[in-house]
Formats: sequence, C-alpha cells, structure tokens
Amino acid sequence: MNRLKYIKVTQMESSRSGRPVPNQFIVTCPEGQYFQSYNSVIAFVANDGATILDEYKWDYSATTNKYRSQFLGEDTPTTRKKITAGLYQTGELNE
Repeated sequence: MNRLKYIKVTQMESSRSGRPVPNQFIVTCPEGQYFQSYNSVIAFVANDGATILDEYKWDYSATTNKYRSQFLGEDTPTTRKKITAGLYQTGELNE
C-alpha cells in the first residue's frame, strides 16, 4: 500500500472570513490529523480521540494559540485543564 496517497495537507481557513490562513495547516493521515503552524507540529489528534500536544510549542504564540484552539475546538484555558487532568498528553512532536 502506498501510504503517501493517503496523506493530505490543507490550509486552515479563518473562522471569520473563510479565507485560507497563511502558514497554518492540517495534515491528515491514516492515523489522524496534525496541526502544523509554520514549520512546527503543534498537535496530533488520533482517530480514537487521543490528543498529543508538543510540550514546547503548543502555547508558543498568540497566532499558534488562535489556530490550535480552532483545530481543537476549545480555548487555551480548556486545553490547559485537559493537560493537567491527563486527558491530553504532551511530548516532542518536532524531533
């Protein structure tokens, strides 16, 4: 099986204008979806709902936070609570 044909990259769209947002991407693969901001992977959501955030970059900047929140469907305080509660894992996604 050629796994590459199952990988798709889409540019995120602004929730206000619906226009493509530069440097913000969703990468879909057979295992789930990644959110990439510029050249950094910020989050991965597996098909089973398991979520991993990059421990160093998930809360990197206001822009990253805005589009990570859009990707996850929640605000930053909710994401922090889920990390603290162990619902989200953190790890190195940019080795």
